[in-house]
Amino acid sequence: MIKVNAYAANEAGGTLEKFQYELPKIDSEHVDIKVLYCGICHSDLSMINNEWGMSQFPLVPGHEIVGEVVAMGSEVKNLKIGDKVGMGWYSASCMQCNQCLDGKQHLCGTAESTIVGRHGGFADRVRGHWSWVTPLPKGLDIAKAGPLFCGGITVFNPIVLSGVQPTDKVGVIGIGGLGHMAIKFLKAWGCEVTAFSSNPNKKDSILKMGAHHVVDSTNPEDLDSIAGTLDFILNTTNVTLDWNSFLTTLAPQGKLHTVGAVLEPMAIPAFSMIMGEKSVGGSPLGSIALTRKMLEFCVRHNIYPTVEEFKMDDVNKAMKHLEDGKARFRIVLKA
Repeated sequence: MIKVNAYAANEAGGTLEKFQYELPKIDSEHVDIKVLYCGICHSDLSMINNEWGMSQFPLVPGHEIVGEVVAMGSEVKNLKIGDKVGMGWYSASCMQCNQCLDGKQHLCGTAESTIVGRHGGFADRVRGHWSWVTPLPKGLDIAKAGPLFCGGITVFNPIVLSGVQPTDKVGVIGIGGLGHMAIKFLKAWGCEVTAFSSNPNKKDSILKMGAHHVVDSTNPEDLDSIAGTLDFILNTTNVTLDWNSFLTTLAPQGKLHTVGAVLEPMAIPAFSMIMGEKSVGGSPLGSIALTRKMLEFCVRHNIYPTVEEFKMDDVNKAMKHLEDGKARFRIVLKA
């Protein structure tokens, strides 16, 4: 048995406290990672607060993990002790359903989530199936790489899934932890990027991160000025908005894609889609192969999330910083 030192919430909404648990002897297909860095995602906060009704306590959050392979089973492929690796929201999948066999492991109906029913990366060690433990490409800055394994792949996947072209005019709703990475990806993709933001104080920083235009999403005149011009809009917010006002900014056959976990039903007027052959979709993270491609894309174009670093021991201070909406734009814990 291996003792793991971690930080856990013991109840919904609770603060994180020191927690120790034991891992059984490693099996043939699993990998143990010594955690070097772990990003903080809003999903960690949602799980701590049990907003989705599936949290189990004590709960060790953390699913944007970067570290070093320190133990592995005899059947592990493509990894060796000492490798620098990352692991995100998923830590295993069945590898036998149609989705897994088709290379869409993130759509596996029985995929294991790193912080659902098991313990995550706010710890000195974490375990995952070798297939979801991704080797880091040479040249990747490991101190900033953690958020790529959740937030990064979450916004990269829709670009590929929706067939976004370098010549497209695109929009991003919500310029926070997810949205700022979407802007960086889409700018490097070659697109003309419009950022929708309700915070005028962010305009200069949004332009610096790569947006060509910033539109006040609360101003009807601003929205009217770009009506019918955008080929693709990515929503990264988790709040209810006037979705029809964004649909009107889409060009014919434009797509509104959401990765923000909006808890309320989204009010989508049928005629707003029908008259312009527009569509609405959504997606979770991305496949194993696409995650690797995203990391290579990041190295090629020097794309990283904008991060603030806290020590792992200051995890509650970091969580409060996130909850208060002060994160600019992702938080990474250093072990």
